[in-house]
Amino acid sequence: MNDPIRDPYEPELGSIPAGSEDDETVAKTGTTTVGITTPDGVVIGTDRRASLGGRFVSNKQVQKVEQVHPTAALTLVGSVGGAQSFIRNLRAEASLTETRRDEPLSINALATLAGNFARGGPFFAINPILGGVDDDGSHVYSIDPAGGVMEDDYTVTGSGMQLAHGALERQYEDDLSMAEAKELAARAVNAATERDTGSGNGLVIAEITDEGVDITHHDDVTDLL
Repeated sequence: MNDPIRDPYEPELGSIPAGSEDDETVAKTGTTTVGITTPDGVVIGTDRRASLGGRFVSNKQVQKVEQVHPTAALTLVGSVGGAQSFIRNLRAEASLTETRRDEPLSINALATLAGNFARGGPFFAINPILGGVDDDGSHVYSIDPAGGVMEDDYTVTGSGMQLAHGALERQYEDDLSMAEAKELAARAVNAATERDTGSGNGLVIAEITDEGVDITHHDDVTDLL
């Protein structure tokens, strides 16, 4: 049978090759990451566990939140390599954009840039939280794998999100102090680690204000409760 005649103006459609990565050998952060806004800044809390195939704890000391801007930080959710690559690219592009414009990048613009990267970049499926402070106040965004960018007063991503959301829904107030938000983030992450096998091994807290980003590590979540 002869092949059908192709329209010379018809676009050529290829296919995306199936990935060769073995899910059992790719380090992933099952993860619980929490972002909370306050009048004085933003608090981000995450657990520290990475696993292989969701069954074996491959690392107990992963820092799942990184500074990406003088007054903003981003969490790692998904494959460790993909999330780390995403953060490096976002940090570099944000710095380059600010240099070109000769003015600070707003957190909304940074979130849009992150969404564009998530949608068009060669990264494993990620669902990070971006938190930051600018002239318009405190901001928390969740960024979905398709590049969607959603701002809220507080948000949670990762495998423990349903458990952590319960703690936040009960206790969040829009006038929390930074200290109160820090304790609430610890409670939310702790609630998730009690039942979610992808989350655990302590806590990392990022406190973001107009003066910068301060990241601390805690081996025992209950120390902050």
